[in-house]
Amino acid sequence: MFHLKVKKFLTLACIAFMLFSGLPAKSQRSIVINMPRYDDDLFHFGFVLGFNMSYLTVRPVADMQHIVWDSTYIPDILPMPNGARVLSIESRPTPGFVISIVSDLRLGNLFNLRFIPSLSFGDRDLIYSVLVYNKTDTTLMSFTKKVPSTYINLPIELKYKALRYNNFRPYLLAGVQYTLDLASQAKKREQRSADQKIVKFNQNDVYLEAGVGFDLYNEWFKLGIELKMMYGLMDVLKREHNIYTDPIAKLNSKIFQLSFTFE
Repeated sequence: MFHLKVKKFLTLACIAFMLFSGLPAKSQRSIVINMPRYDDDLFHFGFVLGFNMSYLTVRPVADMQHIVWDSTYIPDILPMPNGARVLSIESRPTPGFVISIVSDLRLGNLFNLRFIPSLSFGDRDLIYSVLVYNKTDTTLMSFTKKVPSTYINLPIELKYKALRYNNFRPYLLAGVQYTLDLASQAKKREQRSADQKIVKFNQNDVYLEAGVGFDLYNEWFKLGIELKMMYGLMDVLKREHNIYTDPIAKLNSKIFQLSFTFE
């Protein structure tokens, strides 16, 4: 399902870029060109305000539904059952936001190298469907584990720009991003949830990025509107030998982000 979403995203991005870059070179009426020498400068700086949706790709262990976990793996189901089976694990997307600082280096007429350190916030939910075995019966239960995250992001991006048309210029971008999660393993989470087992993520992750956007040249600044997809390469789940972590073979992050850049 996710691969289908990626294909749709890339297809729409390519179509949008081809349409934008295929605009006619001449205008039928006189238009004031804002900041005509803007792209000649070697460096540009600015800031970004963005909104994102955080997803998780869950890969369960083989035969997950047939594995019976004994009471030592069930830390917060009371009264303590004799055992349990995990039937399914799903991820629910949640919205977040990001603020960034832009450092942009001109590499030529069509390429820019960008370093955009940012701070982003967001939660991710893992939903477990668990069949619990008691002495006399079985009970189907659902558990939601919320994992809040505060990220420091350090991305490096290569931006490819089409030719400018009046005050409009579309672009594509690709890059790699290192991310440090400050909140997933915070001790305050454990103190607030003393009666429940929390799920933690590893602090480090590396993302691949791809996106499409366009720049609008105004009288005093340039506004960029950008849609970007980020896919995490590392397994982010911290395993602690319980029913919420051990049934998962691999857990990857993915993020869709809509950004507004002011330079």
